[in-house]
Amino acid sequence: MRILIIASAFFSWCAAQAADSPVAIVIHGGAGAMERGRYTPEEEVAFKAKLTEALDAGYATLDAGGTALDAVEASIVILEDSPFFNAGKGAVFTRDGANELDASIMDGATKNAGAVAGVKSVKNPIRLARAVMEKSRHVMFAREGAETFAREQGLEIVAPDYFYTDHRWNALQDALEAEKKDGKETALPVDTKYGTVGAVALDKDGNLAAGTSTGGMTMKSWGRVGDSPIIGAGTYADNKSCAVSSTGHGEFFIRLTIARDICAQVEYGGKSVGDATHDMIHNQLTAMGADGGVIVLGKDGDYAMAFNSKGMFRGVKTASEQRVAIYGNEE
Repeated sequence: MRILIIASAFFSWCAAQAADSPVAIVIHGGAGAMERGRYTPEEEVAFKAKLTEALDAGYATLDAGGTALDAVEASIVILEDSPFFNAGKGAVFTRDGANELDASIMDGATKNAGAVAGVKSVKNPIRLARAVMEKSRHVMFAREGAETFAREQGLEIVAPDYFYTDHRWNALQDALEAEKKDGKETALPVDTKYGTVGAVALDKDGNLAAGTSTGGMTMKSWGRVGDSPIIGAGTYADNKSCAVSSTGHGEFFIRLTIARDICAQVEYGGKSVGDATHDMIHNQLTAMGADGGVIVLGKDGDYAMAFNSKGMFRGVKTASEQRVAIYGNEE
């Protein structure tokens, strides 16, 4: 009888601990050449308002008892539907004038994941990535196969011109003209912003999730896929360590498996979220001559928003804190 009483008390304590888990959400809207003066005061207000809307949507989901996966999806859908960010509606154009979208999502409780690459007609790629995770036996679908799966799952399909925006089209024309003047292929404009969007969340049950969505790079080559749909590079989540979403020059994030490495440093190296994140972004990524950033959320609610570029659209919301920022020296 005493053993049963002790066991009962233990499980009650565990349940109480889970119920007391802090809920939190952290988001990003891309990093890059975003020094002060790039945007007008009116643009800054608009960007921050949309980031706040995405934060509020994710946090409201958590506050109502929703899962970390639900919160990540809710926040990213807001950002995908906005023309401000390089994902969904605001996606950049490929070299041949198309919009090709990538996304991924990961559940920290089960380490299940879903991803899509190169889709052209799915309104919200993050919803499709989650459907791949939950409704298929696979982790990643690409291009026509992904779009067929999206239709089978009843996801919203749009005409390709839904993703058109003047400023993204003009950016492609500027890049093509710069390449013509240089007389050689330009992989990426110098004055660039990586507009990938992402979210990481911690729910009341102590479960983590991460998601990332992007249109890739302006003038990217035929069929190019970056880190955003690559589990371990652009996205990773594990309840034993942390959840990560990346933004930056994807080729380098793939080579460094940045998202997974941060979680591994936390789990196996015993590092704090902040220390692990600093090592990957300010040491390893910088040493390779690349730039970008990450958002990271630990199993205890500790978080980091780190980047080695001029700025990163970012925000965090917890029970005691809410803030959004754009520039590197902005708190």
